[in-house]
Amino acid sequence: MSEKAFPLATSSWDEKEYQAIDRVVKSGFFSMGNEVASFEKLFAEQIGAPYAVMSNSGSSANLLFVAALRYHSRYALAPGDEVIVPAVSWSTTYSPLYQYGLLLKFVDIDLDTLNFDLDKLESAITDKTKAVLAVNLLGNPNDFDRIRAIIGDRPIVLLEDNCESLGATFSGQQAGTFGLAGSYSAFFSHHISTMEGGVTVTHDEELYHIMLSLRAHGWTRNLPDPNHVSGAKRPDPFEEAFRFVLPGYNLRPLEMSGAIGVEQMAKLPMIVANRRSNARLFQQVMAGFPQIRTQREIGESSWFGFSMIIDPDCGVSRKQLVACLERHGIESRPIVAGNFAKNEVVTRYMDHEIHGGLPNAELADSNGLFIGNHHYPLDKPMEQLGAALREALG
Repeated sequence: MSEKAFPLATSSWDEKEYQAIDRVVKSGFFSMGNEVASFEKLFAEQIGAPYAVMSNSGSSANLLFVAALRYHSRYALAPGDEVIVPAVSWSTTYSPLYQYGLLLKFVDIDLDTLNFDLDKLESAITDKTKAVLAVNLLGNPNDFDRIRAIIGDRPIVLLEDNCESLGATFSGQQAGTFGLAGSYSAFFSHHISTMEGGVTVTHDEELYHIMLSLRAHGWTRNLPDPNHVSGAKRPDPFEEAFRFVLPGYNLRPLEMSGAIGVEQMAKLPMIVANRRSNARLFQQVMAGFPQIRTQREIGESSWFGFSMIIDPDCGVSRKQLVACLERHGIESRPIVAGNFAKNEVVTRYMDHEIHGGLPNAELADSNGLFIGNHHYPLDKPMEQLGAALREALG
């Protein structure tokens, strides 16, 4: 069929986003400015974080906090330091760690939550561990009470890749705000979309100032006076505007993305509420198919998508199920990037260790898939899903 009955992603834009774009176009100012600043302020308030830094992607949001930790006075991560990561996530969870010379220690996932296997995480931590990077996968927050208990009073930095889980909460607190820093993505297929875009939040003012500098060339122009990077600014603004103090990047977002983001954040409560309502429909459908394991919610998930892991002994392969879903107009894809530790980029380039084997990550890699979720009710598509599963599994 030419049109998908149940696509992976759809747009949540309406005339408000297009009006925001038109306003920026008519202003004649396109690079990072007041629109981005308004979005950052709104995002921080809505998420409950003191500081938010918008960037040009969720990948850059991860890069910013990893890069900033090289230069932090208290939480600095040096080349060779060990960072524990889950084995299932996206490539740019891991790449910034490699790019800053850190040792990645891969830990298996829990097959039900798709986040860290917390018993494996606990056994993986040693005196060499300097950071834990928790990934909240497919909208599902980690059990941060347990993670904090595991870390205890050891000098280990907790970080969050929350790019897939905007709007998720654990114990009433927004996912992405439990660690020293957390990242979010506003790519087309995510909870909100600013075309391309990402946000990094933190409660640490020094880290915030470092990220402001690194985001734009490593200069001091966007820093307050005084600040934690350069101290007091020079009195001559002509000289100060071109003062470079860190080896930075250009990760700045466009004004259009900031303007769109303001409109999208107004819709976020509706978007998350409908995704959660759709999750209840999905759970009702899947109750009739015990051959397929689905994600168990921790806290309140914002349900990025709906995962399925097929029992290897059920007599139906993932390839067969994917083909059946396709015939019914249901798009699917692997669970994020599967077992990332087996990719050539890891084995060829990244300094890494694997803690105790990754059987669950491998099962998710070989037998897992996920389908989309959306900001509107999915009653009819869920009926289509039930029909496809009955055809595939009998």
